[in-house]
Amino acid sequence: MSRGDTENLKVDIRKLTLFNRMAKEGANTVADYLNQMTGLETEMEITKINFLDIEDIKTHVGHDKQVGTHIELVEPPHGYILFLFSTQSAKKLATGMLPESADVSSKGFSDMERSAVQEIGNIMTSGFIDGWANVLNTTIDISTPKFTYGAGSKMVENLVGTRRDEMALVFDSRVHARAADVEVKVYTFPELPELVELMQQIEI
Repeated sequence: MSRGDTENLKVDIRKLTLFNRMAKEGANTVADYLNQMTGLETEMEITKINFLDIEDIKTHVGHDKQVGTHIELVEPPHGYILFLFSTQSAKKLATGMLPESADVSSKGFSDMERSAVQEIGNIMTSGFIDGWANVLNTTIDISTPKFTYGAGSKMVENLVGTRRDEMALVFDSRVHARAADVEVKVYTFPELPELVELMQQIEI
């Protein structure tokens, strides 16, 4: 974690299964929401749950231009959730949300496309956090999703580059709509002491 005080980051080893439950609940809820909103048959897979150094996360995300939507958790465990799409995937998802007469851009994103991607981000983050809240037996309010277009590593740096923790808990997840060949990566950056405190309150 950080090289400072780690006493508050201790958790009963029997509760580590909560990480898997949080990931599974969030993934299933996101897939259901996207199925309903876009009409695309969607599945979500949790590929890894890791504690990674912030610099390693930026390397893992990469420096290529990507479309991102992120939200801030305004209640414990606080932190951020970042959804990353390739440009092609973001456009396909936006198309599924917009009417045929909608304004689309051949270069970059029109205002309507940005709005659609933000709404998709809202659907996905709401679903993911609803899953977390169910497992942690709490409520977690979130901010309005924000659209970003640029290097994925820069998005991570802007979100968590100045936090005190040297490491972050990362749920590396993929949303896959097979028919549309759409893939989305999900990175979560909760405040570790607050997340552990919530977990400590849960009876085994």
